[in-house]
Order: sequence, then C-alpha cells, then structure tokens
Amino acid sequence: MSTPETLNDIYVDELKDLYSANDQMLKVVKKMTTKASDAALKEMLTKSHEGITAHTAVIKELIAGQDEKVSKEHCKGMEGLVAEATKHVLEEGPKKGPMLDVLIIAQYQRMTHYGLAGFGTAAAYAKALGLKDDDKKLRAATKEIYGSDEYMTRLAETTVNIDAKDA
Repeated sequence: MSTPETLNDIYVDELKDLYSANDQMLKVVKKMTTKASDAALKEMLTKSHEGITAHTAVIKELIAGQDEKVSKEHCKGMEGLVAEATKHVLEEGPKKGPMLDVLIIAQYQRMTHYGLAGFGTAAAYAKALGLKDDDKKLRAATKEIYGSDEYMTRLAETTVNIDAKDA
C-alpha cells in the first residue's frame, strides 16, 4: 500500500489485510481439522471453514463497494500466526490425541483473536466514515467470531484440557 492519505484509504487497506488474513487462516485451519481427535473440536473447526469463507465474502463485497480492486494486501501478522500453528500442530506437535487437541485450540484462538482485532478495527473505521451497512456487516462478523472463540474456550475448559491432563 502506498502512504494512506485518508481514513478511507486506511479502511480499504484494513479490509485487504483481513482478506489475506482470512485466506491464510482458512488454509491452516483446514489442515488442523484433519488432526483433531475430539469430535466436538473437529465439528467446530469444520464449521469455522464456513464462517471464515462467509466473512471473506463480506470483506470482498466491502472492498468492491469502495470502488477498489478486490485484492489482498499480504498480512504479515497472520503469516506469523500461521507459521506458529504449522510448527506446533502440524510439524512438531503430538501426532494425535488430547495433547494435540489442546494445541489446536490454542493456535486457533490466537488466529481468531487477531481476526477479532482486525474486524473490530475495520468496523470502527466504517462507523467513523458513516458507512452504516459496512459497520453492521463487520460487527455481525465480529460477533460470530467472538462466539466461536467463546465456544473453543468452553470446549477447552470442560473437556479437552481435562482429557489432556489425564493423558
């Protein structure tokens, strides 16, 4: 991105960054899903594929709505989180079982928290710019992401971490 000159420029850049972040996250989450042992975890990860895809569609729609080329701005932040998830879950982690499930949840939540920050920031920009429909769509996505994060926390605290402790 060239030097932003307006809040709208920063908003569009944030959307393009989110597009890249979602794309990167989806690829690693699909791989992590195949490694999950806990049925509820596997189901949640599978549902998250749909959520990430739907949120990416919203991002693309919002970029196009700004009369911008629908393209990604490579997200280095998510690149780092994906590298960590790959290392801990796919390369160096346990091959299967409760210990791997613990790592999957931890890495998923790290990536999700990054997404929450990005979607929340984009929503705040949209609101400041008077883009009410954009703000509404971004806040709805943020709420869905929070829901998946809260579910993962409950899953970790009620079963996955307990199973790992006893493994």
